[in-house]
Amino acid sequence: MTCSLVGPTVVLRPICAEDFEPLYEAAADPLIWEQHPDRQRYQREPFRQRFFEGALASGSAYVVVDQASGKLIGSSRFYEWNLEAREVAIGFTFLSRSHWGGVTNGEMKRLMLDHAFTWAQVVWFHIGRDNWRSRKATEKVGAVFSHEAPKELSGILVDYTFYRIDADNYRKRS
Repeated sequence: MTCSLVGPTVVLRPICAEDFEPLYEAAADPLIWEQHPDRQRYQREPFRQRFFEGALASGSAYVVVDQASGKLIGSSRFYEWNLEAREVAIGFTFLSRSHWGGVTNGEMKRLMLDHAFTWAQVVWFHIGRDNWRSRKATEKVGAVFSHEAPKELSGILVDYTFYRIDADNYRKRS
């Protein structure tokens, strides 16, 4: 796992088992998941089984800590690293509603993108086709729609949109 990523208002640090309760508290809002393909993640066991356990096992997941309050306000992770193509995905991202519409998502994604582009050439985002809130947020950080394709989620094929950012284009924007 990588080190913590520190921004002006948030810190992304590697997730640990002790984070379950405070992270679940941040995730236990049905409105966070209303456009997500797995809308039950606001419930304790679906969150534990279909999100948290995978985050721990991934070795590449972060919790998002609000620097002002010290509270956990969300999570994100790297996954599907392709060494040969030098591509990685960023996803499994959520934020508490208290941090929607401000600077937090952009700051969090910039920290992850800055880190990813020290070793990757392409970063992918896989977003449920009908998750317009996440799609718009991803476009705000410079990701470009690539294509749609089914992707497996908890044993079910779900329609996803694929967005990408290339290192060269990201550096030009930054």
